[in-house]
Amino acid sequence: SRVVGWSAVDTGHHDIAQRHFVQALRLSRAAGDVESGCYVMATMALQTTLGGHPEQAADMAEGAYERGLGHAAPRVLAFAKLTEARAHGRAGNAKAAKAALGRTEELLDCIRPGSHDPEQLVYMTHARLAADATEVHRDLNDPKGAFTWNELAEPMPADHFTRATGIRMAVLATSHLQNRDLERGLTAANTSLRILSNVRSSRAHSYLHEAARALTPWKRQPEVADLIHRTRTELSAAA
Repeated sequence: SRVVGWSAVDTGHHDIAQRHFVQALRLSRAAGDVESGCYVMATMALQTTLGGHPEQAADMAEGAYERGLGHAAPRVLAFAKLTEARAHGRAGNAKAAKAALGRTEELLDCIRPGSHDPEQLVYMTHARLAADATEVHRDLNDPKGAFTWNELAEPMPADHFTRATGIRMAVLATSHLQNRDLERGLTAANTSLRILSNVRSSRAHSYLHEAARALTPWKRQPEVADLIHRTRTELSAAA
């Protein structure tokens, strides 16, 4: 139910996602599985952040973390704290976002070989933390922080043709534009568009639309106007 719910979030069907998340939460409660409930609640918090309610999402993520203490594995608690950091980033609360990122890192450092470690969260690693922290600092309008964290993230493949790379390039494009570096911003945005124009995901597309909005101060320049136009038309065709 959680996986189906997140797939619905990815395609922009938030009402369907909510129903599946609620079902997943009910199932975890019926099973007495606090750890799964923590994971589901943190996922719901992430949906709430993406839906434009970051303050509420931060409270949800913190609640998921508190509920999971003493029951959930460190990697699950790290996911909840990372979700909280993303919510604080969207809300513009730099102090709280950085504190949550620090706690996420501490929790990941606590993981020991042979200890209980849910397979469904194997992707929650230090590299994933760094990639998401890059996005958090973009949201905080802190491009230098974004670039620092991006250096710690997993290297992007040379051919660039993965959806995750498309999203990360869009995040970097916005960060470069926040840094008033139009050339690098355009390069990253064009790479992102080449990838995401072949992806059907409203969530992925939202990252590039944000980069396009960051290009507004330069919109009279021909190459910028062209990219903004292609972002609108090519992503609409892929939707």
